Amino acid sequence: MEYVLIIHEVEDYAAWKKIFDDAALIRKSAGELSFQVLKLDNNPNKIVHFSKWSSISNAKAFFESEKLVEIRKQAGVKAPKFIYLEQLEEGVL
Repeated sequence: MEYVLIIHEVEDYAAWKKIFDDAALIRKSAGELSFQVLKLDNNPNKIVHFSKWSSISNAKAFFESEKLVEIRKQAGVKAPKFIYLEQLEEGVL
């Protein structure tokens, strides 16, 4: 399985969340299979977006597209950090 971890600060979480939710269909059509949105415990505008993707190449093409650069600007995203991950193992304890 392939995953993407994105860490970024947003100007306003509520405004960012609306744009994030509105983009659900384009994320799905690009290959996003599932996601989690988390925040740092001491900063409600520091967001972590962790998602499962059909492939790393689909995720990179999506996140690096001009369309997404513009959406991030509209959403007030500051300096996103993208980490592309390939699962080695999974377990339940």
